[in-house]
Amino acid sequence: MSTETTTFSGIVPPIVTPLTLEGEVDTTSLERLLSLQIEAGVDGLFVLGSSGEVGYLTDAQRAQVVQTAIGHVGGQVPVLVGVNDMTTNRVIAVAEQAREAGADAIVATAPFYAITDAAETATHFRSIHAAVDLPLFAYDVPVRVHSKLSPAMLVELGREGVIAGVKDSSGDDVSFRMLLRQSAGLENFAVFTGHEVVVDGCLLMGASGAVPGLANVDPHGYVRLWRAAQAGNWAAAKAEQDRLTDLFSIVEAPTPGRVSAGAAGLGAFKTALALRGVITGNTMCAPMLSLDESETATIKVVLEQAGLL
Repeated sequence: MSTETTTFSGIVPPIVTPLTLEGEVDTTSLERLLSLQIEAGVDGLFVLGSSGEVGYLTDAQRAQVVQTAIGHVGGQVPVLVGVNDMTTNRVIAVAEQAREAGADAIVATAPFYAITDAAETATHFRSIHAAVDLPLFAYDVPVRVHSKLSPAMLVELGREGVIAGVKDSSGDDVSFRMLLRQSAGLENFAVFTGHEVVVDGCLLMGASGAVPGLANVDPHGYVRLWRAAQAGNWAAAKAEQDRLTDLFSIVEAPTPGRVSAGAAGLGAFKTALALRGVITGNTMCAPMLSLDESETATIKVVLEQAGLL
């Protein structure tokens, strides 16, 4: 797929990384998951994001995920690859590997661990763009990197042609609205929400699409939501969003205090996929704990209520 003609919009699920009991990448399960997404009609796929446990995987495992995904998808939809790392030079190195593997775009956060300011963060994105010949998306996820990307900076980078858009997982809906307003009129600039439960509202505001982790579990539902919104049928979009919001309650199944917040959400997605027979198991990257039998039973009830089992 030529990146010169690729457009980015619609539903782009951030794919989880299935693991074996030994903690290795389960490529067979990953391929089944990718096939489910494509069959549902998604508009793209995002591997090695937060939902893909990118921060936990070894370099070799990351490469395995990218090669498996790009090889299996075979150009049917764009594949965006997360190139998150601590500092600019490290990001450029993994971004170049993604380019060589055939990625259609790369997604990068602000630097982390390194103590930076807004000027250095802008330079970070400019440097990645200058070094790697792929569309670059800025990933705004302050809960992970402890800094917020300002709409003004993102729009400036968009006007310069440095970034092709933004994946906004900040949870700051006011900032998101301001970004949409300030970027209005920019050509080839896509703004995606990372929300699961207010996608309809974000699309009504003018978002280019959504990157919802829950789409791993029910890609068909999010595709229906997107298509209803595209048709201007906001009542149908709201009805689908309400159903997906009920489904999102699977993240409340883990016992508070037994697992971390990160393991709860991702663990719920993996457990639901295992129950649906898409992936073999719900193993999490160390040191995160997998969900247990009781928590799995709770998720099973929610899936049955949603018509997914």
